[in-house]
Amino acid sequence: MKFRYTRYTGEDLEGINIEELVSKLSTLLLSSGFNNPHGDLLESGDGRPLQDLHDAILEKLLSEDILSSESVSRLLGDPADADQESGQSALEQLVQQIIEQMVHEGYITTGYGESHLPNAPGISADPNLSTSRFEVTDKSLDFLGYRALRDLLGPLGRSSVGRHDTRDLATGVEASGTSKPYEFGDTVNIDASGTILKAVSRLGSLDTTKGVIDVEHQDLMVAQGEYQSSCATVLMLDCSHSMILYGEDRFTPAKQVALALANLISYQYPGDALNVVLFHDSAEEIPVKQLARTRVGPYYTNTREGLRLSRRILERQRKDMRQVIMITDGKPSALTQPNGDIYRNAFGLDPQIITETFREVANCRKAGIMINTFMLARDHELVSFVGRVAAMCSGKAYFTTPNTLGKYVLMDYMKKKTKRVH
Repeated sequence: MKFRYTRYTGEDLEGINIEELVSKLSTLLLSSGFNNPHGDLLESGDGRPLQDLHDAILEKLLSEDILSSESVSRLLGDPADADQESGQSALEQLVQQIIEQMVHEGYITTGYGESHLPNAPGISADPNLSTSRFEVTDKSLDFLGYRALRDLLGPLGRSSVGRHDTRDLATGVEASGTSKPYEFGDTVNIDASGTILKAVSRLGSLDTTKGVIDVEHQDLMVAQGEYQSSCATVLMLDCSHSMILYGEDRFTPAKQVALALANLISYQYPGDALNVVLFHDSAEEIPVKQLARTRVGPYYTNTREGLRLSRRILERQRKDMRQVIMITDGKPSALTQPNGDIYRNAFGLDPQIITETFREVANCRKAGIMINTFMLARDHELVSFVGRVAAMCSGKAYFTTPNTLGKYVLMDYMKKKTKRVH
């Protein structure tokens, strides 16, 4: 088949859904340092190379069904058809326009030193991709969190976010079954229609002269439903170096789970609380939105310090249920000593580190805090360690993979939120 190539006019940008493209770029935008095996800082405040974004967009345009085959063939035309002024091919021009559109719609911010186009802030006419940087905005993180929630739970139910049917707030008790006669101790969730029908049935006929129905205690019917308990959760994420080693990025999926869980709580359980704790050589609490900008580093795994900080956070919460969701792939290998020094030992299960870690697990149990562990590895020593943690605090241990982590975490959270009441 022969094609006739013409000068690139930019019309292909009109056929590109920027939201869909941003969603496809989520792995890059939430990058955890997987491409930097030597480790990185926890926070990449200076952004990431624009060349990475440029290459990722180019790869998506050529490998995904974003453009029609005719458009791709035209964009890959004769290099002689490149723009004579800028020297850019049609495809390069399209990639630059996509980056400009992402900046314009607020998904990223960019900077190229002192060179800026007056009609497109943050985009230069000929940016140096090797030195220019970009940062992900809060809008982009909110969007990626919603899309992660939809993608994880969408297939599990008829609604857009799994089994939840609406974003409207509820009173805390939702009817989901037949009504029953009221008994002492039942939640007073009166079934009005059932109560009236029972009263009418007892009376035999309605006294039309009075126009009233005499309802007595024995007529009361209550709806059986599911009680939505309030919950305080600390999402405790391992950001030690092992989370990006061994040929697999495990931290980026954990970020996606955190963003999805934050969206689930915001829209479906606004009365719940979610905090995020990173544990590495030490531990620190960070805002949920800051999580997507963090990266792993050359750190060990101080599980005990992470649990101690999580316990302190949860002890301030006054909720029906308090829990720690711990996502990790490694054994405890660091310990904060009384003088503040960090003791490290990555070889086997160090008795001193393990003893102190179990002591903190016991403190969580005394405080009424449940610990659910999602393990991204299956070493024999780790299985034994995680099993003992779960047994000590009546929690659960899940051995999963980065691909299934999200469904396990979110479905476990929603299952614990409800209980039958009568």
